[in-house]
Amino acid sequence: MTEGRLLSIIELGEVRDEASSTPTVRRPRAAGRPLRSVAVLVLALVLLAAATPVPQQVVSVVPAVRTSTAYLGGDSVFVVDPPAPEGERYLTAYAQPSRTGAGVHRRWQAPLARLGDYLDVRVEQGLVLAMAVNDDGVFETTAYDSATGQRRWQHPGGPQPIAQGGLLLTENRGDREGAMGRVDPGTGRVLWSMSIPAPSNPAYHRRDGQIDQFVLLQPTGEVQVYDAGTGRLLRGIDTLPGDRAAYQRVWVVDDLLLLVPPGSTRLIAYRLAYLQPLWTAEVPLISFVFACADLLCAVPQTGGLQVLDPATGVVRWSDSGPNNLADVRHGQLLMARPGRGYEVWDAATGRVRTELGPWALMQVLGPDAPLVGTRSGDDGRMVVAELDLVAHRARIVDVLPAIAGSCQASLPMLLCQRLDGTTALWRLTR
Repeated sequence: MTEGRLLSIIELGEVRDEASSTPTVRRPRAAGRPLRSVAVLVLALVLLAAATPVPQQVVSVVPAVRTSTAYLGGDSVFVVDPPAPEGERYLTAYAQPSRTGAGVHRRWQAPLARLGDYLDVRVEQGLVLAMAVNDDGVFETTAYDSATGQRRWQHPGGPQPIAQGGLLLTENRGDREGAMGRVDPGTGRVLWSMSIPAPSNPAYHRRDGQIDQFVLLQPTGEVQVYDAGTGRLLRGIDTLPGDRAAYQRVWVVDDLLLLVPPGSTRLIAYRLAYLQPLWTAEVPLISFVFACADLLCAVPQTGGLQVLDPATGVVRWSDSGPNNLADVRHGQLLMARPGRGYEVWDAATGRVRTELGPWALMQVLGPDAPLVGTRSGDDGRMVVAELDLVAHRARIVDVLPAIAGSCQASLPMLLCQRLDGTTALWRLTR
């Protein structure tokens, strides 16, 4: 992305970066200086401006019909044709354009089942993984060679990378018994598999972003921890003595296992490695729990936020809502305030760092990808900005015309559908 003049977003609108605080010392004009020197200076500035390259938008049209779906993944754009009761249907891979703007070109094309709804296409471990709900309502993953498009394998379930290598496929079926197993990505061979009880909602422990253990909650009240590489049961604990059929909720956050007993307002923390009880906290009506920098964020069903010390369960600070937490980055929280847009809060204290204003968050690739926001400009064009929670600012990266929506970002690349129905790929310039 070419470095350009940066803009900051405040409540009053767009302003340029502040100038240097160093005072400017103005020299007295020499007496009798000819006016032609001014003309020479102006001419020189005009010539210099003409010689300076102006950042240009590099935009490429992606061959796709209006009803198809396009996905950014790796260095490619993948287009899934709409369902076709008759005729052929394809998954097509296009290479993203180079910095010189040569345009997209087709890499390969692979046939798809005529029916079925595709929910995502992404690149993982040298494969292109297409995830869909088939005609029978079964969620399944189909793997293609990323270089040639050759189909490698197809299995039920959604894929996640595991620390021991390969993919963990989990088939959640809501109130019915599900299944999960480890698949070798190169061959599609199932290394182990097991059924999971209903409701089939495993919790996962990750190491460096990859799953190494998972937790199952049995209907009997036993919490079981499994090794993701082998599927072997590591340890378990009975959490429902005397009540063998009640529903509990469980989460894994870092090295803690967090559980809400049936009908309770208590959040109980266990050390995952030994399943030792550590603390109990009163947090009513919890919807879900996750890591907030070095703390725990518990989101009540009524909105707002409770931020707890993971070592003791003590509430550090809370917000009664109706604010909603949108993202967490580097110890900063992106909070959506109804009617006011987004604010950046400090996770440790709840202090408001800055107001970013009214943006719509765009879909980005991966949890570490830069956050991208959009909004409509005064002239109907779409303003695109990187929402930098660390620097506490929204940095405008481009302004695009005639955008309908369905945008995805992996800066500096941006994929959107335009008002005329075409799908376009931009290399953002600022």
